[in-house]
Amino acid sequence: MSKIKLLLVDDHEIVRAGLRMLFAAENDMEIVGEVGSGEEAVLAAQQLQPDVIIMDVAMPGISGIEATRRIKQHNPNAAVLALTMHEDEQYFFEMLNAGAAGYIPKRAAPDDLVSAIRVVNTGNVFLHATLARYLMRDVLGPESAVADELTPREREVLTYIAEGHTNREIADALVISVKTVDRHRENIMQKLNLHSRVELVKYAIEKGLINVS
Repeated sequence: MSKIKLLLVDDHEIVRAGLRMLFAAENDMEIVGEVGSGEEAVLAAQQLQPDVIIMDVAMPGISGIEATRRIKQHNPNAAVLALTMHEDEQYFFEMLNAGAAGYIPKRAAPDDLVSAIRVVNTGNVFLHATLARYLMRDVLGPESAVADELTPREREVLTYIAEGHTNREIADALVISVKTVDRHRENIMQKLNLHSRVELVKYAIEKGLINVS
């Protein structure tokens, strides 16, 4: 089985050193490069063709947001996962709008980061639980027409989907069968006319359900 190729982007050497130690223990991952600025990240992404780019948001020179935007223009298949100390809505939505496939705070547990990498590598979106609430609050808020279309259980399932959980994890958390989760997922996507987590995020941004300004 081919390994997930990782590019580390952070201007702090101590952070990159910690990530190297973390990923060294994962048999399905390998670090193909590491850089300390947004400009270097854009070049490295083109040269190394990584599967997943672990991107800091605030760096000298161009930000992780602008670097992500440029990378996605030239390497649309590369999954950018924001790993940052910034947990406010502005950075969160700007990174998603730039094309990031995931957003996770640096205070998150190491296992969460490893899981996030595997999720975004499959083409899905990973939003850490503390940050997914921003999206779910706006999509499923009392003022949203979408909220009226979904049952309470479907809202629960949708929240887990946006957080990057698998069908098995959702089933275990809600104490229902995987088949029931599948049915809820189909109903949700049909009602919203969506087909993936990526489309869910894009839908929320494009329809103005979230504020990216």
